[in-house]
Amino acid sequence: MKRLYSQAQIATEDSAKLSTADVLVEGEQILAVEPSLSGVQDCEIIDCRGKVMLPAMFDIHVHAREPGQTDKEDIASCAEAAINGGVTGWVMMPNTAPAIDNAATVRAVLESAARTRLAGNIFTSGAITKGRQGQELAAIAGMKDAGCVMLTDDGFPVDNPQVLRRAMEYARDYDLPLASHCEVKELSGKGCMHEGSVSYALGLPGIPSISEEICIARDIRLAQYTGVHLNIQHVTTAEGMRTIARAKERGVRVSCEIAPHHLIFNHEHIGNYDTHYKMNPPLRTAQDNAELLQGLRDGLFDVIATDHAPHTPFEKNQDFASAPFGITGLETALPSLYHHFISKGELNWGHIVKYYSAAPRRLMKLPTVPIVKGGVAEFILFDPSRESLFDLQFMKSRSCNTPFLNQSLKGLVERVIFRGRELLAR
Repeated sequence: MKRLYSQAQIATEDSAKLSTADVLVEGEQILAVEPSLSGVQDCEIIDCRGKVMLPAMFDIHVHAREPGQTDKEDIASCAEAAINGGVTGWVMMPNTAPAIDNAATVRAVLESAARTRLAGNIFTSGAITKGRQGQELAAIAGMKDAGCVMLTDDGFPVDNPQVLRRAMEYARDYDLPLASHCEVKELSGKGCMHEGSVSYALGLPGIPSISEEICIARDIRLAQYTGVHLNIQHVTTAEGMRTIARAKERGVRVSCEIAPHHLIFNHEHIGNYDTHYKMNPPLRTAQDNAELLQGLRDGLFDVIATDHAPHTPFEKNQDFASAPFGITGLETALPSLYHHFISKGELNWGHIVKYYSAAPRRLMKLPTVPIVKGGVAEFILFDPSRESLFDLQFMKSRSCNTPFLNQSLKGLVERVIFRGRELLAR
């Protein structure tokens, strides 16, 4: 049966403005997008007045924890969490147990992904080095043949520049982007939050901003030498962002991610030792928040990515120094961006479509899903007039290690349509 989504506010990546339209869908295809459609027979009509319709989100940085850590999350629960947040495709990270560092493991996780409601739209990266130990290259050719779409040792940097150089050459030759977690471990030491006035006041060991910034500069120089497409993960400092921008001006093939939590929170939120704010790279300063947000508006970032990193309550309920790094994000990203920025006019819906839907798909060499006649029906409806309460009943992830737990945010992902199928309607 056809479905007519009536008088939705359509968001596109190339405009800050929304346009009102009726959208007619049959099967996987969008049949029509018109200011008004009348006389359509045999269709379900869905009233979308006051609601924003935008292409579904795509996240290139997700920790699904399978294999080996399924008490935190597995691919099936991660898929449901993604749907709950309006995300219909994502790329999983390889820091599992064992690591995704060979063709057999790549095939195994993709087979698991094929059993979810997002079958065909969940992808995996592969480790740069065996076991993510930074010493010996993983089986890159075999992982590529098995369906790996990106290389990264995420969670760890590749300390040895010669190993990283060789990995970049392989990635270049196999046309795979290489994503880099930038950190100088000797500078980070046993740090557990940003090094600064708050870490000193709390008596916690800090991670200096230069730990990230020096590694960004090193990895960019290696990328320039080898010609690989380098993606810098979860940038947290304004100086790191500017380093990347200068490299782009020189023609280096480098892209970069910004995570919502690095725009919203900073080290001052850790005043009561709340481990929900513990992540790596850490929350930096309010000044970094402001400059990173301006950088997103100015196009210095390429994608928004959540770095969805589930941990069990048992793990997070340790003291701050002992608790693991990580924050969930798939379910909270869109409402949090709306609540903190879009509703205040600091970002617009065009930014969201560009950086959290279209650009991530392009980076992974996938087609975008604009809401146009003849396009694939893969979009979401977002209701700005409702609220999202992130309690245990609402959340679909197996872990809820988020500062937004039991908080309400403006806006709600109301419907999720994936290839014509409604996966969520509330």
